[in-house]
Amino acid sequence: MADGPRGKKPKPTFSPRNIMLYGTLFVAAAYYLLPLYVMVVTSLKGMPEIRLGNIFSPPVEIVFEPWVKAWSEACTGLNCDGLSRGFWNSVRITIPSTIASIAIASVNGYALANWRFKGAEIFFTILIIGAFIPYQVMIYPIVIVLREVGLYGSLTGLIIVHSIFGMPILTLLFRNYFVSLPEELFKAARIDGAGFWQIFLQIMVPMSLPIFVVAMILQITGIWNDFLFGVVFTRPEYYPMTVQLNNIVNSVQGVKEYNVNMAATLLTGAVPLIVYFVSGRLFVRGIAAGAVKG
Repeated sequence: MADGPRGKKPKPTFSPRNIMLYGTLFVAAAYYLLPLYVMVVTSLKGMPEIRLGNIFSPPVEIVFEPWVKAWSEACTGLNCDGLSRGFWNSVRITIPSTIASIAIASVNGYALANWRFKGAEIFFTILIIGAFIPYQVMIYPIVIVLREVGLYGSLTGLIIVHSIFGMPILTLLFRNYFVSLPEELFKAARIDGAGFWQIFLQIMVPMSLPIFVVAMILQITGIWNDFLFGVVFTRPEYYPMTVQLNNIVNSVQGVKEYNVNMAATLLTGAVPLIVYFVSGRLFVRGIAAGAVKG
């Protein structure tokens, strides 16, 4: 008998399964990209063109004045400095909150995974419960605590709040990731005389880049996009970018400038989008390793 082709029969490109799969993905992508497209084209139009009513048409003449106004000239009450002040407030809030929460949560996860102590399971259970408590339930007690210690209405108080609320879920991710690492490395380091901090800094941290990227993305996007804590725990001069955006969009003074509102929205969402796209591959690797095992 002559040898014929071996192996599985290749599947046709336009099989019903592929058509259903890629059709569903296309519809889902269009669902999310269409509003983004409308926002971009609207932000590049002048108000006379917007009043024509065709929101899907590309701009006849591209203008960048709405972006300039959204950044530095849009008014919120008596202040007409746009989103620029809120942007720098968000930077001052996000960076220390992200660093503090990741540093503490990584040590917590490392200790829970490799240095079991008495009551570790109870401590871990309390942390997990804390991750699922609605924020709204704890707002009033936190306001009272921050007022009593003199931090209510300040950036420092808001940084502390973000750091605390980010630790439960981050501790869970770090703990599960460290559990998935080969235990032999930890035991070999202990035999060689390495202590708690030596093992953590010289062995665990260099091997844990993906989960650190996951934690960074989760914290940056969560803190940057936060509105509730920003409006409750700070004063107007310390409002983050999201609160400034809300005030600009909902301003009742003058004519409603939809192009400025769209430009302000895109500017506010640019930072977390850039962070995710730059480190998206590491995010997928880390979330898979830190969420499956444990």
